[in-house]
Amino acid sequence: QVQLVESGGGLVQAGGSLRLSCAASAGRTFSYFVGWFRQAPGKEREFVAAINWSGGYIEYADFVKCRFTISRDNAKNTVYQQMNSLKPEDKAVYYCAERYIASMSRRVSDVDSWGQGTQVTVGS
Repeated sequence: QVQLVESGGGLVQAGGSLRLSCAASAGRTFSYFVGWFRQAPGKEREFVAAINWSGGYIEYADFVKCRFTISRDNAKNTVYQQMNSLKPEDKAVYYCAERYIASMSRRVSDVDSWGQGTQVTVGS
């Protein structure tokens, strides 16, 4: 099983930016879809963004459109999420997620592999 390792979380003021990275474990490659979910305290985990193998198909949750950008570098086995114009409501643990088949889904139950999560905190 591919292990996913997130990095890049931290504390930022409202309006600031962060870039999250998700790396596949050494010697492994990502499967077809890789994306990000997040979970705020007391809330359910929710879809944020996803990208397919070629990068030609991308989906975003409505609440991050025009603020977040997902991308991938297959040569480095890494997926990125650039987060701009961060808001206090973006505070959450962000999880990298992988889906092994070529079928897009935003459902938590359809994720095949999860990273350990990285905390993003946005000060007001």
